[in-house]
Amino acid sequence: YYTPTRVFFGADAVSHIGEAMKKYGFKKVLLHYGGGSIKRNGLYDKVTAQLKDSGIGFVELGGVEPNPKLSLVRKGVELCKKEEVDFILGVGGGSVSDSSKGIALALAAGMDTWAAMTAGAEPALKFPMGLVLTISAAGSEMSNSCVITNDDAGLKRGCNYDQNRPLLAFMDPAATLTVSKFQTAAGAVDKA
Repeated sequence: YYTPTRVFFGADAVSHIGEAMKKYGFKKVLLHYGGGSIKRNGLYDKVTAQLKDSGIGFVELGGVEPNPKLSLVRKGVELCKKEEVDFILGVGGGSVSDSSKGIALALAAGMDTWAAMTAGAEPALKFPMGLVLTISAAGSEMSNSCVITNDDAGLKRGCNYDQNRPLLAFMDPAATLTVSKFQTAAGAVDKA
């Protein structure tokens, strides 16, 4: 049993984001999310308030779709380099988790995400990343798995590197309540 991820679980788990970021000394975060449901349900405001109140800068990259696309991952890598980001915080479900892991993988490996995923050799370094999950069935918060779709080549690949495991996970069951029964079941079956 191997769990290098520090998990904050329970009601209002996101209230620990600021203290956790400060403990590790992070200065600038990439806030990575999907289509905007986190803005409609109030989670975005809670997360950004934690960052602001803790004096941690952040840049945003939304737009993650199901079966996360390599093109967006590459955009995230470039944004992190340009903005000198030192931590990635994915807020969403399994696709956001995979996209965040793909960005972190490229930054750790010092190469393109697709090349790092298909190289078959785990990078020696780890780029710090964390997740705020909005679905109860992803399992991404502590897994070493990352699955990305190469939208140019029409291929979907995964890799299982321990470097893909998040450093931090913030899990509030209330954040999963807006997910449909169908999507929760689909997530559970996908992992079976």
